[in-house]
Amino acid sequence: MAYRLEKERDMVEASDAMEIRDLSFSYDGREKVLSHIDLCIPKGKITVLLGANGCGKTTLFRLMARNLSPDEGEILLGGVRIEELSRKEFARRAAIVHQSNTAPPDLCVETLVGYGRTPYLHAFQSAGSKSDCEAIRWAMELTDVLKHRKKMVSELSGGQRQRVWIAAALAQETELLMLDEPTSFLDIRYQIELLQLIRRLNRDYGMTIVMVLHDINQAIRYADEIVGMKDGRITAQGLAEELVTPDFLRELYGIALPLTELSGQKFVLAV
Repeated sequence: MAYRLEKERDMVEASDAMEIRDLSFSYDGREKVLSHIDLCIPKGKITVLLGANGCGKTTLFRLMARNLSPDEGEILLGGVRIEELSRKEFARRAAIVHQSNTAPPDLCVETLVGYGRTPYLHAFQSAGSKSDCEAIRWAMELTDVLKHRKKMVSELSGGQRQRVWIAAALAQETELLMLDEPTSFLDIRYQIELLQLIRRLNRDYGMTIVMVLHDINQAIRYADEIVGMKDGRITAQGLAEELVTPDFLRELYGIALPLTELSGQKFVLAV
């Protein structure tokens, strides 16, 4: 991916990476958590799903990641319904990093990152080809975990472990990276470093990024587009700098939040 995407990053077509049509979902078959969602994820952009707890953004993410199946509607990836793709084919097109990830205590970093090559391997085959090794090394270099490649994942800090999981996702060689609350449980330094890495993946390698975030200011700073969600519906979608207004925040969170501007950048003041 390092090589293919870098060559093609200036050739990104003006199209959607993923399209969601009339999507509805309930966990119990009665009460809808999501109702008639229509959403397009623009190719080559960073899109952030934003909203209060319980708004449905994590459920929507899990549906997009194929962890859940919709009651109604469809999700298309590259114009193909995701349920029509085999698991390997889906994993060649979209890489997923969940909020909570676990690994066996005796698993080393390089082995975990190598699991990202699974979609390209046959049964009982291990990642050992030249292309596998190049992709694994590139992913570890870019995420700054190459120096830890022989360490056990359990020995690393929370921020380092999150980078390892992202490296495993990058080793899949996809053009779409989806992350569910990637900054959760991290201190501010690791949050910023991680978001800068994600922006670099988008800007330098042309990756389409979809993230679920809680922090409004991080969404404004790092997103190209924000999707606002409330009560299982999309309330608004648009450019981050234009979409975030006092009215938008009040609609999303049910509270008046002061909004200011510093050096041309909007900030929400939590008081």
